[in-house]
Amino acid sequence: AMVLGANETIDTTLLKNHTYFLSGEIDEDSVEPVIRWIMYGNLMLEEGKVLTLYINSTGGGLYDAFALIDVMRRSAYPISTIGIGSVASAAFMIFAAGTKGNRYISENTSILSHQFSGDSSGKYHDMVSAMKENDHVNERMAILLNEFTGLPVKTVKTKLLPPSDVWLTPGEAVKLGVADHIF
Repeated sequence: AMVLGANETIDTTLLKNHTYFLSGEIDEDSVEPVIRWIMYGNLMLEEGKVLTLYINSTGGGLYDAFALIDVMRRSAYPISTIGIGSVASAAFMIFAAGTKGNRYISENTSILSHQFSGDSSGKYHDMVSAMKENDHVNERMAILLNEFTGLPVKTVKTKLLPPSDVWLTPGEAVKLGVADHIF
């Protein structure tokens, strides 16, 4: 029989208990195992199951976050998000995508929301094209946050996606419908 190391034992136990920990940079490498975990969790039929996703991240690639969010939204089971440490930028979007009523934020979590600003350098026509994409992405973010929070799109744009960074306290995150509970 193969002997598992401590990390493998922990990972196996977390998997059996439908729990995943997403930390560090949001990118293809960090998001892919979370997507696979949700897909796996949806294959194993179990009454009353909730998938629990812990998040501690300063953000990263918004396109990668969108991929994860789309899979989260298709999950047959509720996904509880638990924000600890930092829930910022792309990670903010992932956290907010948790199932309403099941989004927990610790009282010590730093929470950052801001507009998307992709690369807009290079030739003029490429910059125009990039700005058009930035506008589309910011509109998608506003529509998703409207869905996640229940706030009107106009309010999302002023309170969560204004031109400058928005740092929220856990209490403000609950008041704005981004989180449901402080622990």
